[in-house]
Amino acid sequence: MSETSSPAVGGTAATGRPDEVELRLPADGAYASVLRTLTAGLAARLDLTLDDIEDLRIAVSEAAAMVLDEADPDAVLECRFQLGASELALTISADAQSPTAPDYESFGWQVLATLADEASIDAVAGRYSVRLLVRSSLAS
Repeated sequence: MSETSSPAVGGTAATGRPDEVELRLPADGAYASVLRTLTAGLAARLDLTLDDIEDLRIAVSEAAAMVLDEADPDAVLECRFQLGASELALTISADAQSPTAPDYESFGWQVLATLADEASIDAVAGRYSVRLLVRSSLAS
């Protein structure tokens, strides 16, 4: 395969759209290490430093903990990743029939707000989601 026809890291050369990856796991804290490992592996494909990747692993742990606290019993934890040229966006969500309102004063939220370039929580009846965007510190 020639250099011009190979997919670019963080998006396809033909479309320029970000690569997308989805992971579905039981909504159980025992699987958090799988999520952290996949996140670090995907981040390593991008222009993220080792410090960026470690910060992302911590942020993903906090985001997953928030979602797991709200998830219904026997729910599935869904993780969607979008890999851009030097950024990684991810959404972690699960079914939650009666999620509580986001606590923007909590330690977990403070960690997310500090480590991610962008973070948001969507808590609606039936679904609880945390979205993160992390950009390479080398890109700034």
